[in-house]
Amino acid sequence: MAASSSASLLKSSSIVVDKSEFIKGQSLLLRQTQSSVSLLPNAPSSLSIRASSYAHELVNTAKSIASAGRGILAMDESNATCGKRLASIGLENTEANRQAYRTLLVTAPGLGQYVSGAILFEETLYQSTIDGKKMVDVLVQQNIVPGIKVDKGLVPLAGSNDESWCQGLDGLASRTAAYYQQGARFAKWRTVVSIPNGPSALAVKEAAWGLARYAAIAQDNGLVPIVEPEILLDGEHGIERTFEVAQKVWAEVFFYLAENNVLFEGILLKPSMVTPGAECKERATPQQVADYTLKLLHRRIPPAVPGIMFLSGGQSEVEATLNLNAMNQSPNPWHVSFSYARALQNTCLKTWGGRPENVKAAQDALLVRAKANSLAQLGKYTGEGESEEAKEGMFVKGYTY
Repeated sequence: MAASSSASLLKSSSIVVDKSEFIKGQSLLLRQTQSSVSLLPNAPSSLSIRASSYAHELVNTAKSIASAGRGILAMDESNATCGKRLASIGLENTEANRQAYRTLLVTAPGLGQYVSGAILFEETLYQSTIDGKKMVDVLVQQNIVPGIKVDKGLVPLAGSNDESWCQGLDGLASRTAAYYQQGARFAKWRTVVSIPNGPSALAVKEAAWGLARYAAIAQDNGLVPIVEPEILLDGEHGIERTFEVAQKVWAEVFFYLAENNVLFEGILLKPSMVTPGAECKERATPQQVADYTLKLLHRRIPPAVPGIMFLSGGQSEVEATLNLNAMNQSPNPWHVSFSYARALQNTCLKTWGGRPENVKAAQDALLVRAKANSLAQLGKYTGEGESEEAKEGMFVKGYTY
């Protein structure tokens, strides 16, 4: 208090004070302050920050999701993207077909043994299963925390090198409050950075600031924010270039998270693994991916953050699992796990094919992938017995969803 009071005295005075007189003044001011401090026990500090009233719950939710041997099932595809997935197996993009597929996912027996959280699209959050049970309730019964995608998608970033920014801050406070009432307990916001397009300083700053504002708003309304600046796989660049860009991106992200007073113990991260560009001729081994990715995390991510839930970003099912396993061969200060969409669902979707008689086989395929990634989170995955289907890459150049 003394320092801030003396600083304000200096600002309000036009007299130049020499060093010895300033120190004397400090001492006098300190004695005066000590004698009067009891009169102002609750004097507000200019640095005081109102913590979210959900702080304790946020920490517990984040810890629950970041629990040993478990990760996140990302099933938050927009209706348009879900339509692309359904079209790949010859199904029409109708609400009934989306409902049938998502019912298959959330009712897979024992899924909660391997999956701690499920990210939903808004339609699914308010939807019931085909036999009339609320999707949210089914997840909770499986010991899976329901989450919700809250961003409004990517749009062109004016003034950039043909890059994007993520919209959705308008109305976010009221939407997150409503999602909490509906049973969601965490949120997801995905923005992207493109290496072939720069990335420009503007695009990186916009991505970091948008994520930080979203995170603060989500926490204020009871939702643990998943912070996801995806560094796209597109490009011919090597792993060193990805590492360089990722360092810059995560430095900006954490700077702005701190500026927005985000509680680090109540967030989860969803980063890309540090890999070469998808069109790079030099491929990286799981050990190289793990070495570069863990080096990035140690340089940029505070240990206060409970969970690092990696996205698969177009890797094959097996590749994503092998890379995760390599990262868990020694202890980490954070829970290092998965938040996969295609790398959990691809074989499951193809096995189902839209046929009711294939539901059990499709659920079994989902559980195989979920168990494999659970073992990878524990550093115990071997890759034995994997199908050729699971080894097929899923990278799509310029992929949007």
